[in-house]
This record gives sequence, C-alpha cells and structure tokens, in this order.
Amino acid sequence: MALYSAAAAVLAGLERGEGGLKSLVYNSGFPHVRQLYALVSETLRYASVLEKLLDGAALLQAEKKLAPQLAKVLVYDLLFGKGLKCGGRWKALARRHRARLEAELARMKVRHKVSRNEDLLTSEKAVSAAASQVPRYVRVNTLKTCVDDVINFFKRQGYAYLGKAASVEELKALSGKKFLLDLHLPELLVFPSHTDLHDNLLYTSGHIILQDKASCLPAFLLSPAAGSHVIDACAAPGNKTSYLAAILKNKGQIFAFDVDPKRVATMNTLLTRAGVTGCQLAQQDFLTVDPRDPRYSRVTHILLDPSCSGSGMVTRGPGEEAAPSAERLQALAGFQRRVLNHALSFPALQRLVYSTCSLHQEENEDVVKAVLQEWGSAFRLVTAFPSWPCRGLAAFSGSESCLRASPAETLTHGFFVAVLERCKEGAAAPSSLPAAAESPQPGEGMEPGAASKKRKKKKQQVK
Repeated sequence: MALYSAAAAVLAGLERGEGGLKSLVYNSGFPHVRQLYALVSETLRYASVLEKLLDGAALLQAEKKLAPQLAKVLVYDLLFGKGLKCGGRWKALARRHRARLEAELARMKVRHKVSRNEDLLTSEKAVSAAASQVPRYVRVNTLKTCVDDVINFFKRQGYAYLGKAASVEELKALSGKKFLLDLHLPELLVFPSHTDLHDNLLYTSGHIILQDKASCLPAFLLSPAAGSHVIDACAAPGNKTSYLAAILKNKGQIFAFDVDPKRVATMNTLLTRAGVTGCQLAQQDFLTVDPRDPRYSRVTHILLDPSCSGSGMVTRGPGEEAAPSAERLQALAGFQRRVLNHALSFPALQRLVYSTCSLHQEENEDVVKAVLQEWGSAFRLVTAFPSWPCRGLAAFSGSESCLRASPAETLTHGFFVAVLERCKEGAAAPSSLPAAAESPQPGEGMEPGAASKKRKKKKQQVK
C-alpha cells in the first residue's frame, strides 16, 4: 500500500503546484523511485480516461473517504497496469467495485468504437494537440526581481533570448531552448510548451510564477494603484493574488478569500514564497462577507474569478466536464450572478474584474448582462485591452467590450474577462456608453504596457 499512498501524494503535489514530477518523486522518500515514477507517469497518461471511469462508476460517491488521487492510481493498476500490488482494505475495496469499473470501461470502448485500452487515448488527441500549442508562460515576480535580470539568468543557463514577440505566430514557432518576451504583457516570458521549470531555482525561490497568460489578464486589467485596498474574492491557489501584490508593489491591502482550508494553506505557501506582504487570507465564503464591515470600507477594486465549469482548460479531457449539462450550467450561472451582485455592493468599489476559465456564454456574457441590468446605470462595462483579438460574443449591446481567450486565437487556455466600473453621477447606461467617450483608465483605451511602464520598480538582483 505504500506505493499507492506515495503515488497519490505525488499526484496531489502536482495538482497543488508544489513541484515537477521528478522532484516530487525523488523527494517522496519512497525507496523504489523508478517504480513510483512509472506508476505516476502512466496514471497521468490515462488521467482523463480514469476521471471518466470514476465518474461513470460513481466510485468516489460510493467511497467518500477515498481520495481522488488514490482512486486514480488504484484503478489504473487494477484495469490498465499489472494488477494491484497490495492487500488489506484497498484490495477489498477494488474487488468490491471491480465489476462496475470493468462494465464502465467496456461502455467507454463501445462509445469510442475501440477494442483496446490503449486506443482510448487516441480520443484525447485533439485535446493534447490544443495543449501542445499553448506555450509555457512565465510571469516575472517583480516583488523579487525584474524582467532583465530573469532574462540574463536564463541566458546563463543556456537559453536563447529572441527579444519581444511581434505576433502570436512567433510564439507558436518557439522550439528548443528559446524564449521570447510576450507581445502583450510586459512581465511575461514565453517558452516552448514542453519546457519544465518546476525545478528551476527561479521558480523554487519565488522569482518567477508559472501562470498561463489568460490567467494573468484579470489582475493586469484590474490594475489597482499602489496603496489601494483590493479584494480577491475567490483567491486560491493564489497566482492572481500574487500578481495583484506585485502590481501594488506590496503597498496597500489585499483581502483574499477562499472557502477550502487546504486551498487556503496552499495559497499561504505560494504567497510566502512570492514575497507577498499586506495580504490577509481568510478561509471564508465570499458571499458571507459583509460589505458594510468597516474593514472593507476602503476597498476600491475587486477581482472576482468564481467557480465555473472549467471548460476552457485545455488540459481537461473531452466529455462531461468540458460539456456540462444545461442544469449544471444554470446552477453555476445562478451562483456567479449572486457573487457578482454581492461584489458590486461594496460601497467604495470603483473597478471590478469578472473572469472565468469557461467557454460557455451562460457563465460569461449572460451573467454580466443580467447583473448590469439589475444595477441600472450604477456600473458600466469598460472596453479594456482594445487590441486584444478575441472579443466577447454578441450576446447584448456592448458585449464586445469583454475579452475572450482561446488556444486557437491567443495561444492560451480558454478564458473570459469583463471589466466593470462604477459610473459617475449622471453617466450613460453601462451597455450603451461608447468606450471612446471616457478618458482612458489603466488597461482601458491604451495598450496594457503603458500603465506598467509608469510604475517604479523595486528590483532585487537575481544571483
């Protein structure tokens, strides 16, 4: 059983971003590292298939004390490996559910019109192809260093720096040990998709953050001035929070909320490593936070990235998770409308960014439209990042002010971002106000590099 416990721990560490596969395996303390590495690697290879098997057989619902990571390695060895190498309660559990798991595996083969287990992986090729196009994005953590020093560090490690990218096509053409400065975000470096930097000194010391480009957009477009009070409403695992702290230059106050204690603990580790100060973490459902609490009387900016279907994540397998039922989408959209309404009720709020990693209009444009209608002329949509190629769907007048991202058009995960601002007294209704009628705000009506160039950076030399 020690093998499966160790493998489950490695999978959990990977999910929490605690390191790369090799480092987690070799630091696990398990005596047979090759055996452990092989089991985890194969489990990861079959990950999307295993997730569907677990869902179809309802194994986690039947065995509520069974961790998902442990379930994956047990089911992999039971159905795809060389058979379980353990006894005791877990072998008894596997035997108890074996018939149901095998029946679900047979149904999967029929649906995919394949006869071999290995052939199930071919149905994931489209997703793998999309994932392979998305580069490795590296955000320079300006709380600890600066872009030039990080570039020089990688050059000393044998990487070739090609300068600032001029187009998305240049990012797509990256290969080998070459990297570029992103064409949109001034603190983002771009490496080929296969680049693994989890063991790199810059990552382990918090000088760089491995964060998809689309995930950087919400904090970048919120763009709070140093000294601002900011809420990150659904903050874990903390990458966006750490970017907010860098934009604030650790001056001001961030209130970061998440309801899951494990995710809060992970976020605390990440923020400490990134050198973030002036951030209050709270294990609390944001919907239970009182906007009238004096602690939040100076909150002018809110980043809201609520739970969603996750359908824009290219590492997901196709199927139910990528195409949730209408009932599931309706439930998510209802929650998202409630939490967005709650965020807009903070009395000093001036600017809010709403984002999801979903592709579905129900969770994106429809949520923004419904909430703006409820608030009348109090808030308006901002046309942020005018040169961004992917705009919101034509769901309502003004929805083109929103941003979308996708592997095909922006070489990122699928994402949606909307920027809302409080209207000045007597301003026009949110959806009808032309973007050009307002003077530019940070991230509005100008290229996103401009606001960043005005910031005075405090640099710490990379050794």
